[in-house]
Amino acid sequence: MRRADQRRAAVVALYQHEVTGRPLADVTPPDASSFTRELIDGVLHHQDELDVLIERHAHNWSLDRIAPLERAILRVSLFEILHRTDVPDEVAIDEAIEAAKELCAAEAPGFVNGILGAAKRTEVAPH
Repeated sequence: MRRADQRRAAVVALYQHEVTGRPLADVTPPDASSFTRELIDGVLHHQDELDVLIERHAHNWSLDRIAPLERAILRVSLFEILHRTDVPDEVAIDEAIEAAKELCAAEAPGFVNGILGAAKRTEVAPH
């Protein structure tokens, strides 16, 4: 399975968990890859940090105004940028934009790109 598909599986599981309140074990595909599970666990472990960054860079948008699916996409991408040295930042951002194109409303890709670009420029040391 491509990493892009594994990221989408993580996004969808995190989204379903947040929206329905169902346990992650119930919404994570039983055949989820270790990469998908690492993304889910990493986002949950760092969610407070990720949410602060999202809100800081989502000018005039509170976190609760951002659609849950877009929040999940942003969280996964920021987790990869900040905590996964095996994923180039540009790949994490491009994958988030593609996920937003596939899963969200028409304006979502630009919104996701703007937040991630701003976060990368101001929060992330080059690596």
